[in-house]
Amino acid sequence: MDPSHRDDLPSFWKSPAGLALLVAVAVGGFYLVTEHTAHLFGLLPYLFLLACPLMHVFMHRGHGQHGHDQHRQPGSSDDDQRQQ
Repeated sequence: MDPSHRDDLPSFWKSPAGLALLVAVAVGGFYLVTEHTAHLFGLLPYLFLLACPLMHVFMHRGHGQHGHDQHRQPGSSDDDQRQQ
């Protein structure tokens, strides 16, 4: 598949089905906020607890790269960089 061919395809969110889905989600969200505020506030502590592992997963960007050595030049050390 040619990479330039992919740019010619219309985006799902710009199609009639995508726009209808966006409108439905907006209307549903508005309904939830206005009619079920008490239920949403009851879920708030669980959303905070769910946010902790999600932030851990997405903000670490992989556990195999704890060291920052991959950005250094070969043969250089911290002392060499401080002296420069």
